[in-house]
Amino acid sequence: MEKVRTIIEPPKATFLPDFGEIWRYRDLLMLLAWRDISARFRQSVVGYGWAVLRPLITSLIYTLVFSIFIRVETDAPYVIFAFAGLIPWMYFSQALMSVTGSIVGGGAMLTKVYFPRLVLPLATVAVGLVEVALQLVVLGGLMAWFRYVPGVQVIALPIFILIAVLTALAFGIWLTALNVKYRDVGMAVPFAIQIWMYLCPIVYPITMVPEKYRMLYALNPLVGVIEGFRWCLLGSAPPDWTMMAVSLTVLVVVLLAGMAWFKKVETTFADVI
Repeated sequence: MEKVRTIIEPPKATFLPDFGEIWRYRDLLMLLAWRDISARFRQSVVGYGWAVLRPLITSLIYTLVFSIFIRVETDAPYVIFAFAGLIPWMYFSQALMSVTGSIVGGGAMLTKVYFPRLVLPLATVAVGLVEVALQLVVLGGLMAWFRYVPGVQVIALPIFILIAVLTALAFGIWLTALNVKYRDVGMAVPFAIQIWMYLCPIVYPITMVPEKYRMLYALNPLVGVIEGFRWCLLGSAPPDWTMMAVSLTVLVVVLLAGMAWFKKVETTFADVI
């Protein structure tokens, strides 16, 4: 009988995570994502209705303030203008906070069993996509009410959803690695998100940003995402592709650098936690 030999080799020297290994642990990734999805609104009376109520009520408040009290001119009715901008922003903000706490929250698993540590942030960013789907359905109803029909550009919407996911992951993996050692990071993120919101064209159109500052403004990757959502759904002016290129460049740099940093420090997570 031929003997079976198992050869254990050190991981290849690369600055990026082993995505092949992550793929082999895809069942764990899906299990963790489903666990978080089912636990998100457990023992809640409204349940997943909160995924709809939060952006809807926020949009109505913004409409009252910025469409009646303070006149902000938009190409579409303000309520759907605000709602379309809030969908990617609420996904990003919630995902960023969840990813930041994912490694610390999974500390019990880290100290008992081996698995690629990047599975925890990846499972977390997938959870909010269920809420995005529900919110898009509600936005579709509002658009039907105002007789807005998306054009053919709506087929590009999944691309901007993917960019939103990558943006949350790019900044989140930096923060979750830092949060393991410095727990102040987790407490500072909600405050940073509040400031970040005003640097995004959510309550105002990008046309209100002076031309000379737009390239600087585009360093925020969410600018392109929010403008892309509105273009796909409301048929507004297409994004400035130069600004989009700047946003995507920043996103790629932050994502690659974050993955490299995460891989460098992930072996210390179990010891520090």
